[in-house]
Amino acid sequence: DIRNDLYLTLEKGDFERGGKSVQKNIEVTMYVLYADGEILKDCISLGSGEPNRSSYHSFVLYHSNSPRWGEIIKLPIPIDRFRGSHLRFEFRHCSTKDKGEKKLFGFAFSPLMRDDGTTLSDDIHELYVYKCDENSTFNNHALYLGLPCCKEDYSGCPNIPSSLIFQRSTKESFFISTQLSSTKLTQNVDLLALLKWKAFPDRIMDILGRLRHVSGEEIVKDILDTLFVILDDNTEKYGLLVFQSLVFIINLLRDIKYFHFRPVMDTYIQKHFAGALAYKELIRCLKWYMDCSAELIRQDHIQEAMRALEYLFKFIVQSRILYSRATCGMEEEQFRSSIQELFQSIRFVLSLDSRNSETLLFTQAALLNSFPTIFDELLQMFTVQEVAEFVRGTLGSMPSTVHIGQSMDVVKLQSIARTVDSRLFSFSESRRILLPVVLHHIHLHLRQQKELLICSGILGSIFSIIKTSSLEADVMEEVEMMVESLLDVLLQTLLTIMSKSHAQEAEFLLKIFCVFRNLMKMSVFPRDWMVMRLLTSK
Repeated sequence: DIRNDLYLTLEKGDFERGGKSVQKNIEVTMYVLYADGEILKDCISLGSGEPNRSSYHSFVLYHSNSPRWGEIIKLPIPIDRFRGSHLRFEFRHCSTKDKGEKKLFGFAFSPLMRDDGTTLSDDIHELYVYKCDENSTFNNHALYLGLPCCKEDYSGCPNIPSSLIFQRSTKESFFISTQLSSTKLTQNVDLLALLKWKAFPDRIMDILGRLRHVSGEEIVKDILDTLFVILDDNTEKYGLLVFQSLVFIINLLRDIKYFHFRPVMDTYIQKHFAGALAYKELIRCLKWYMDCSAELIRQDHIQEAMRALEYLFKFIVQSRILYSRATCGMEEEQFRSSIQELFQSIRFVLSLDSRNSETLLFTQAALLNSFPTIFDELLQMFTVQEVAEFVRGTLGSMPSTVHIGQSMDVVKLQSIARTVDSRLFSFSESRRILLPVVLHHIHLHLRQQKELLICSGILGSIFSIIKTSSLEADVMEEVEMMVESLLDVLLQTLLTIMSKSHAQEAEFLLKIFCVFRNLMKMSVFPRDWMVMRLLTSK
């Protein structure tokens, strides 16, 4: 959705007494005016369900030459009217003797956009106050728009004649603060240069490099469109820089301050994204990053790409869908081959020995944390069995040792736990493929008595999924698989735990065997399971 709202706060003012024996009762009236001097209609909102209006009147503080208002106003100004428009604040003294009489004594103003095309910055602005009276006319707004509106604007007006109709009151000042929420406009010169990149073809490389230093509040939706247009314009020249910029924007969504932008990004990808060719370069850059992980000492940029994996795959899949739709499915085999090669690179990263490289360890951890988030995207393009094979190969590439470090053990198991909790694992045809590798890693950790709490959580999730399965044949096969893989090591683990405890061991042991007895009596297990177990334990 397109949004362009300026939130303005009337902060405070400092005014002279003006020869009066008592201080003034000051009211501020605000207008939004277009370039031709026309007052914009219904561009001021007070909220609370009130209708929009064309002017705003502040409350009046009795006998105060330094009022503090703190009033917040929303200005829903149309984007096509933003450039050239300005705010005008008129200051009047409200007499207590003559009821209803309000005498104009000064005004201030502020343009909404600078000459370079950027908008009024999100900050507190100290505006100059100019003297005027009731006989002053604002019909010709050019009489004051040529004057400096604030200290920062003064340098742009070096020669100001003293004979002007409006003279600045040097001892008076007026303060406002503004906050822009816009999907189209920006306050940043670098972003503006990016949006107008065709006017600066020689600066594109520098502009893309500067994008990664822009604050998150400044990123607007048109930036994404611009990035993919630049990518289409010259993939070979700008591909890597566009990829890095996209990774930067995606990782902003991980910050809690911008978490609310995730639905906006999702909507953009599904409804507005039009980069039908982008998937080729995104896959190429992502694969190149992974292939370089064994050689580079500094891997900050690789780790950032790993953390952005979810939305990178969203863009890849949607791009491929758009291309397939436009070409009736052309280059399908090439796409599948490129995904296969990408997963080979993923398995390569995870198979590297990271015991002597903390940097590589962080890269693998970032990859494992993001890996389960791409399953749903892959299911849009591949069958359940194909995605399960991708995942099995990836989980199987992780080192079998549990001595690479406790933190990495935790990351590995957490990735497996999220795999078990994913939609992919809910399909019986995928569980048949994934269960062996999942049980293999659990068996390794149980045998070494490592991370028992996480292992028990994974097993609990598997049992819950199996219990809800409607096909008895699948249940029997999966339970048999778990029994063959884990029963002996589970009993060994329980006995090991019990050997370290000296309280109520007999009672605890009895409860354990009661649990197994109840499990064997449940109808979801084969009828001869109990006999089989007793024979193997004979």
